[in-house]
Amino acid sequence: MDSALDHDGAKPTVGDYMTRDVATVSPDDSVRDVAVRISESEHNGFPVTEGRRVEGFVSARDLLLADPDELVFKVMSEDLIVAHPEMKVTDAARVILRSGIQKLPVVDDAGNLVGIISNSDVIRSQIERATPEKVGKLKRTLETIHGVEAREERRTVRLADLVPTQGKVYADELEGRQYELDHGLAEPLVVIDNGGPDGELLLADGHHRVMAAERAGIGEMDAYVIVLDRRVDLGMARTAEKEGLESIENIDVVDYAHHPLVETVERLQ
Repeated sequence: MDSALDHDGAKPTVGDYMTRDVATVSPDDSVRDVAVRISESEHNGFPVTEGRRVEGFVSARDLLLADPDELVFKVMSEDLIVAHPEMKVTDAARVILRSGIQKLPVVDDAGNLVGIISNSDVIRSQIERATPEKVGKLKRTLETIHGVEAREERRTVRLADLVPTQGKVYADELEGRQYELDHGLAEPLVVIDNGGPDGELLLADGHHRVMAAERAGIGEMDAYVIVLDRRVDLGMARTAEKEGLESIENIDVVDYAHHPLVETVERLQ
């Protein structure tokens, strides 16, 4: 996750972006009734709930060959992937991109439905990450901690000139960044110009975007640049040096299978 902006430790969660007013159906509704609801709405399926507890999910595909008088609980999917409100949005994005599921029901610790998050919600969360306000916050933090003067610029940077500050990205999240690039949705990078002509251009936020661009043959990207008036011994620069990160060529792409999603995703049996 490109999260160097979040100095207070806060990261966007599913609860920040989920839809709380969720349309649901009952296990005892008929296939006919649910099909009518789908045809009259923009939904392609609904969580199936008994009270507030999620019992399954029924999609238009589940209804295709079903008897119109059949009850929903007989045709719904019970092997259901759900999210938790405190789950990071980036983890939800990986589930959605990997599984092809368009919507994840969001449940609390008791298994009660509290919202739903869609692929469009995930894209919105990513586009909104690097706001000028957050860049301003990073600038002020650097000034306060290091006693340095800084200014903000908006400019195009060469990817070959960037020094990464994290050593790995996730292969499946690159798909989301590639989607954004293809559709003109990619937000600017956030770069720290550490000390003028002889200083590093440290990539503070945007590692997945950079790697997606590099794969697409893109050599330059738009960036918010925080320019420091003198070279500063930044913790992220020490980390980069310790890990041998000299250019984006040193960033490892980690396959999804090695990401510990099992800790944040539940399967309802």
